[in-house]
Amino acid sequence: MNEKSSIVISGSGLWTPENTISNEELVNAYNQYAEKYNNDNAADIERGELAAKPLSSAEFIAKASGIKSRFAYRKDGILDVNRMRPKIEVRNNDELSHQAEMALKAARIALKEANKSPEDIDAVIVSCAYTQRPYPAIAIEVQNELGIKGFGFDMLVACSAATFALQRAYEMVAAGTAKCVLTINPELTSPQVNYCDRDSHFIFGDVATATVIEHADSCTSEHSYDIVNTKAVTSFSNNIRSDFSYVSHADDTEPFAADRLFHQEGRKVFKEVCPMAANHIATQLESQGIEVSSVKRWWLHQANINMNTLITKKLLGRDPQPEEAPIVLDRYANTASAGSLIAFNLHHKDLVSGDIGLICSFGAGYSIGSLVLRKR
Repeated sequence: MNEKSSIVISGSGLWTPENTISNEELVNAYNQYAEKYNNDNAADIERGELAAKPLSSAEFIAKASGIKSRFAYRKDGILDVNRMRPKIEVRNNDELSHQAEMALKAARIALKEANKSPEDIDAVIVSCAYTQRPYPAIAIEVQNELGIKGFGFDMLVACSAATFALQRAYEMVAAGTAKCVLTINPELTSPQVNYCDRDSHFIFGDVATATVIEHADSCTSEHSYDIVNTKAVTSFSNNIRSDFSYVSHADDTEPFAADRLFHQEGRKVFKEVCPMAANHIATQLESQGIEVSSVKRWWLHQANINMNTLITKKLLGRDPQPEEAPIVLDRYANTASAGSLIAFNLHHKDLVSGDIGLICSFGAGYSIGSLVLRKR
């Protein structure tokens, strides 16, 4: 592909909620809940009919995941021992939805970075782990709010939603079905968190990212990246699940039961996904004739610091330097598909022309998506 016809990422945006929740705050609320639960159910626990809730600690969370804090779209309710979930107000149908509000904040930043107006965009993809309703699509709501002509649609690919959307955008521009595509990842994850479970209550945070993809010959932004190659793979696994579903209305089960919210077999995920992701990346780079040592920046999925360290160590043969594989999950926690793009947003403007970087996500499915980029 010659330079004129190459396809680029020309702008990106990151919107961060105002509310933060530290490990200490989260643990304090969880431990109060656990102690209350254990006291209220002492007889059943004594008889072995119920398992006692174990206590947690900020140190446990940091050691297990690298997470120290997270952002919340709505903090109210999460730390309430009698509620243990965010309190998000209901909006009327003629009001902007919560997720569209998040999406728009990131989208407007990305458009500004790309020197684009809504009139320049002809396709919108909202891609994330959850959308707050099946239809009308959040993407079409965002499209309408921005005044974009053309079309929009939603995608759900769990933690690989952002990279899979970038690949769809790349393919649409390459095929000529769209000239300029806006992809958005409004990750409103907090409503699906089981804040009553020690092993998962700390994992997720809320955020929104957005990206503009177009032909190089229409790009006028200060920082842009040729998309050198894209790669995706999926392999079915039950080790990460979220089973909340409209079918609960018909199958007479509790729609908000623990097994309907996010849950995982963390050790199995770690053991299986790390080598899968390392092999995926190594094979992709090899197919492009790119040496691993030539990659200047690794923008990896931000789920667990130990996973990221192991994957980059497998690739590099050594521990990565902080500037090589930036970690943002200490502040943001796991933000589902947005993690690698948060890392990209915060750590890309220092690269110089010709530098190679790689965006990669890995998560439920299993799914892995990656893009090799070259700074223009």
